Amino acid sequence: MAISLSPRAQRRPRQNFETWAWLFMRVSGLVLFFLALIHMYIMHIENDVTHTTASFVAHRWANPLWRLFDWLLLTLGLLHGGNGLRTIVNDYVHRPGTKLVTKTLLYGGGGALFLLGTITILTFH
Repeated sequence: MAISLSPRAQRRPRQNFETWAWLFMRVSGLVLFFLALIHMYIMHIENDVTHTTASFVAHRWANPLWRLFDWLLLTLGLLHGGNGLRTIVNDYVHRPGTKLVTKTLLYGGGGALFLLGTITILTFH
């Protein structure tokens, strides 16, 4: 005889923002690991750090794929770090007013860093 589950028990749990943020942290962490390894190899092992000058960066960024690589590293790094800090704020800041101010500073600072980094990557000659 089959056991009949109630309609509520048959439904899958709803996925909310926190579920997607949790999944993003796992995927972005894995992608960032490989991006950082590639970056470290190229910038610190294949090339001498003392030869990293503006002309070196200009020559490297003449290829749009390197700009895309660095922009992806910037974007994922800021989003991954910002999401981690958001989680810490949610866990440890309990007063609503303090939480609002802290998250506003977090999002504003992250947005400003993203904007400055993107402008630099797009306009550097």
